[in-house]
Amino acid sequence: MLVDAWLPRAASAHPLRAAVGSLTYEDLLAEARRVAGTLAARGARPGQRIAIRLAPGERFAVALHAALLLGAVAVPIDHRLHAREAERQAAGAAAIVDEALIAAAGDVAEEREGVLRERHDLDAPAIVVHTSGSAGSPKAVELTYGNWLWSALGSAVALGLDHDERWLCCLPLSHVGGLSILLRSAIYGTSAIVHERFDTGRVLAALSDPAGPTIVSLVPTTLARLLDAGLREPPALRWALLGGAAIPPALLERAERAGVPIAPTYGMTEACSQVATFGRPLFCARVALAADGEVLVAGPTVAPAVGPLLRTGDLGALDERGRLTITGRKADTIISGGENVAPQEVEAVLEAHPAVAEAAVHGRPDDEWGEAIVATVVLRGPGSVGEAVLRAWCAARLAPYKVPKAIAVAQALPRTASGKLRRAELRDVG
Repeated sequence: MLVDAWLPRAASAHPLRAAVGSLTYEDLLAEARRVAGTLAARGARPGQRIAIRLAPGERFAVALHAALLLGAVAVPIDHRLHAREAERQAAGAAAIVDEALIAAAGDVAEEREGVLRERHDLDAPAIVVHTSGSAGSPKAVELTYGNWLWSALGSAVALGLDHDERWLCCLPLSHVGGLSILLRSAIYGTSAIVHERFDTGRVLAALSDPAGPTIVSLVPTTLARLLDAGLREPPALRWALLGGAAIPPALLERAERAGVPIAPTYGMTEACSQVATFGRPLFCARVALAADGEVLVAGPTVAPAVGPLLRTGDLGALDERGRLTITGRKADTIISGGENVAPQEVEAVLEAHPAVAEAAVHGRPDDEWGEAIVATVVLRGPGSVGEAVLRAWCAARLAPYKVPKAIAVAQALPRTASGKLRRAELRDVG
């Protein structure tokens, strides 16, 4: 099925409305066409992957829409990643949009027939989002235009839609939660406010403005910081969409006392962000439980490669009204401050240090982060390396949120007779 391309449609209907930051829809379309023309002139073609390595903001939005206008597949790369990690995620891309390409983009005759798309094919891949899976290496999830459209429609039904919506994004745009804000805003023809990173003071100031955001997406850690900083009764805010990690009941109580309207949500990259909000599955999502309590999801937001049924790896419960509560997760993935971290990835970096014989990584309950990443290592020689050195080693090779907060030393790691790591026992070690 073909639908009108989202950005040209929004620019036609609301040319002077703020699209992203200071860019109106008219501006965003002009800039996206300019970059798309440059990419086409350099040989980029429909269906090819275009990596985007830019900090969150207006230029990222321009690059994203440029790829979509070409019919290419956008591959956002977390700008915080170490160079080697970024190269792995960008492998196979026909082009990389970075600051240099944006600066070099000129007035190219991009209007020639067949270069820019006037329609989106809902069955075609639109964006590849990388997410850390329990296998230890980032997993590429290919999401279609249809996935994004159904997600936007489902979110609008769950949260309501203000035609003057202003959705604040202080999440990474390499993640589905941040990307969904840009895509939904373009589909709705509403405004996105993008911060490069979460800054408590800046977000607090924005939410305290009577003309400020009507929706903000947060994780429990960032909500707690805002409440600590004095957030109270934000005048324009309809909802703070809260997800990315387990939500402590005490945090919800604090938010209620502060007059902050919370919309608890549960989602996954493979389901194009939201699955259930306020415990209720999106109208376009079907949620069931396997015999062991694993949450199963089906519907048009599920990535095609997953198949008709998404096995989430999370454990849940459904009440008599069909509302979903997440009770735990089967996978080893650590969620720290809303970021998914695969223990095996961090272990591989630690074990690459010449002084480390073995490493095991796990999450430790943490009041601020939900889970703190901690590691236990077995050294090749007694006292051969200190914790600070190992943390610096990790910092040089991993994104900051993947670096262990603490590293303990043990004589041996708990293993089964076959040599498999008994990760649950690490909670008594770290």
